[in-house]
Amino acid sequence: MSRFSPSLPVPSVASSYPGGARRAAARWRPGLASQPLHSEIFAPGHQACGVGLALALARDALKAAADSADAARRHVLWVQDRAAIRLGGRPYLHGLPADLRYRVIHVAATSPEDALFAMEEGLKCRDLACVIGEVAGNPRTLDFTASRRLSLAAERAGIALWLVRLDAAPDLSSARMRWRAAAAPSLPPRWNPTAPGAGRWHAELFRARAHLPGEWMLSDDAGALRAERVSPLAASPPDHGDLADGSGARSLAAG
Repeated sequence: MSRFSPSLPVPSVASSYPGGARRAAARWRPGLASQPLHSEIFAPGHQACGVGLALALARDALKAAADSADAARRHVLWVQDRAAIRLGGRPYLHGLPADLRYRVIHVAATSPEDALFAMEEGLKCRDLACVIGEVAGNPRTLDFTASRRLSLAAERAGIALWLVRLDAAPDLSSARMRWRAAAAPSLPPRWNPTAPGAGRWHAELFRARAHLPGEWMLSDDAGALRAERVSPLAASPPDHGDLADGSGARSLAAG
């Protein structure tokens, strides 16, 4: 005999969360008009996949924004701490996408504290299109309080931050979206299979306020972000942070 009466609706997982089934079914895809203003990308320090993915996500978000024409004229603040520069080097002008090549303001910070200060101040400037940050490891100064300050600064001014965490373990954070990135083989170019292909990344969305977790192969196709699902995951409610057990990879993004 069923434990539920036939005359009563059986509660679903989706209906027990705010937004019901519509929110539980939401999955990230390129081109979404509504994007979080504070994202983190965890990547190996010996690869350029972290900042490559950050730039691709930033360009996708800026194109989808309502004020995309205005954002296309504003500058991008790129902040690196000394350890991040040691791992991946400084931005190379001619290696940047053409639409960003002459719009980057680069800040080489001597310490994580200085990098966080520069990012927070940049997020307060409404004349910027967005902020890209690179910090290596898990510096003590990048705790939840510092992360929350970045989130609040981004939300107040409406300026988005993509913070690349090089060789770092996911710790407590207020970032609204958190990715793991790894380099992936490029697809062969259409006209010359022996030429280098466009950038391609294996990206795992493991924490998000409004989207299901998932994995994609992301690539830059003539300035457009393309996504190919890797392995569909079982439907589950959005992750709002493991507030009870285990501090690793926790996020209070739903706060």
